Amino acid sequence: MNETKNVVADQSFRFALRIVNLYKYLTATRKEYVLSKQILRSGTSIGANIAEAQHARSYNDFSYKMEIALKETSETAYWLRLLCEAGYITKPQFRSMAADCSSLENLLCRIVKTSKEKSNPDKPTDSYF
Repeated sequence: MNETKNVVADQSFRFALRIVNLYKYLTATRKEYVLSKQILRSGTSIGANIAEAQHARSYNDFSYKMEIALKETSETAYWLRLLCEAGYITKPQFRSMAADCSSLENLLCRIVKTSKEKSNPDKPTDSYF
């Protein structure tokens, strides 16, 4: 069977697993239930939206799902920072998770930019990509 490697899907899945483990740690060890639920939702939503995008009906549909994944990545970065500053996770834990989150964000920015260019070849993309 010939399997194509999908870097962003694989990376987002591994990140989601880390988020699930972080959620387990926060609820079992730190007895934190509100922020942990927020990061669980946003951190696992990244990969779910990427998975949906793989079956998009058009470049616009694909781009839309990837944009949602990108937004969820930004939200997850916020929750990670808040958990660190509030003392629920250590600086080393934060740096490790934030590095993975940032890596996903960079990949998604490039994908969104490219997909917008393909769906609107004559229209310039937003400058922040």
